[in-house]
Amino acid sequence: MSISDWRESDRPREKLLNHGAKSLSDAELLAIFLRTGCQGMDAVSLAANLLNRYGSLRALFSADLESLGQSKGVGEAKYVQFQATLELSKRYFNEEMIRETTLDSPRAVRTYLHRLLRDEPYEQFVLVHLDNQHRVINSEILFKGTIDCAAVYPRVVVDAVIKNRAAAVIFAHNHPSGVSEPSKSDIVLTERLTSALKLIDVRTLDHFIIGQSEVVSFAERGLI
Repeated sequence: MSISDWRESDRPREKLLNHGAKSLSDAELLAIFLRTGCQGMDAVSLAANLLNRYGSLRALFSADLESLGQSKGVGEAKYVQFQATLELSKRYFNEEMIRETTLDSPRAVRTYLHRLLRDEPYEQFVLVHLDNQHRVINSEILFKGTIDCAAVYPRVVVDAVIKNRAAAVIFAHNHPSGVSEPSKSDIVLTERLTSALKLIDVRTLDHFIIGQSEVVSFAERGLI
């Protein structure tokens, strides 16, 4: 039976319009996103199967094309939808953070950076620019690398800070392995960047290492 044959009150779109998005299950919300099912399976059943296979929305939206392609009813077009939605959600959280957020401590951006980087398959280095009141001016992914490293150049960091007229910065990068312990090279890099920025009177507030479930703060460990 297709969804169009369901009682109107049970159809996901109608439920959302009448009762709001919070009234829908994950499978029902995902069914609206998918729009269609496949042969022998309506959109809600397809959504439920995908959630059952991957175990969570985060795992599903982070799956690569090869993995998704093994699921019935999901191909390149739906993979593109997943990736576009994932990127839009990241940009939404980025805008939310940038909107006149005052940082009493670097902890205020920890959740944002974790969401931004925890599922990235390759190492990325993020630079958060702050004004003299520790309000966020901008954040940007400055360097992208491989599964276990990203080349970071102090001169590029300094140029970006000058361009954004920042008074302070926060660094962050992810460890795709999921382990958030800082390496010796992470510590050395942080010292080099901190020293370079001191020459232009810019403070380094923190450097976060993003793992799968944990975020390590250099400031909290006394490394800055």
